[in-house]
Amino acid sequence: MRAMLIANPKATSTSRRARDILMRAFSGDLDLVLAETGHRGHATELARRAAVEGYDVVITLGGDGTVNEAVNGLLAEGPSADLPALAVLPSGSTNVFVRTLGMPSDPIGATRAVLDALRAGRYRTIGLGAASHPGGTERYFTFCAGVGLDAEVVREVERRRAAGVPAYNSRYATTALRHLLTGMDRRHPALTLRQPGRPPKSGLFLAFISNTAPWTFMGRLPVNPSPMANFSRGLDVFGMRSLDVVPTLAAVAQMLTPRTRPVQGRHVVNVHDAAEVTLTADRPMAFQLDGDYLGEQREVTFRSVPKAVRIVI
Repeated sequence: MRAMLIANPKATSTSRRARDILMRAFSGDLDLVLAETGHRGHATELARRAAVEGYDVVITLGGDGTVNEAVNGLLAEGPSADLPALAVLPSGSTNVFVRTLGMPSDPIGATRAVLDALRAGRYRTIGLGAASHPGGTERYFTFCAGVGLDAEVVREVERRRAAGVPAYNSRYATTALRHLLTGMDRRHPALTLRQPGRPPKSGLFLAFISNTAPWTFMGRLPVNPSPMANFSRGLDVFGMRSLDVVPTLAAVAQMLTPRTRPVQGRHVVNVHDAAEVTLTADRPMAFQLDGDYLGEQREVTFRSVPKAVRIVI
């Protein structure tokens, strides 16, 4: 079985020694080629090459950004049963996708799980989300997307990361609180949510689009605005019409509480199992996919892509 290991040498917890241990673990079962990423978008190029050259499996060793790039490389020509399967080994700062799959969050434990699955021929085909905006190329996402506050937080953390500040979970939390209180317009909502055949929902300050649950993690604590989201269904959306202190704290408290129902409240907007939604804005708004900041847009369409990729699990 031919496999390509796409490794991000800059991921937070990656080391050359750990990568070499993983290579040796796989060597008895796979004809394995190592491909290290060297720049943004490189994992997309490598995964696309693996698909073109007929590899059986693509293995990622990195964070959620590496996984997202690899998925977009594999699906460059769209979903197909002939594409390589994807195996994911965590080695970044958050690794939300691995954890939502129910896999071990450490690379050694995940390696054992992947090897067991490969030997047993065990795969799971999951749905993904895809996002597009006017003039842009459609891009897939594995677990979440966001327009507004969360994307602005990702933008700020990425800026600090580029300056050498580590992206710990606490960094996201403190940045979100500071930005909510002092860094964003909490008086003039800019977003409108549109679904085909349904009335628009306007007056939104932010929107989280979920392909699975939870939406993210704060350390080991799941943050879950849309607990009914599932890889086998359409997309779920959570939106807020107010960022005043009381409704915001009430919504956050519900997100951090184990529950099976979406966050409730007078200022909350929920959508479940949507095939497609479009967010429009009366001013450019920050936009992120799988924790990767993608700039500011006035319109983004999100669609569900069923049975998009096979996962070794």
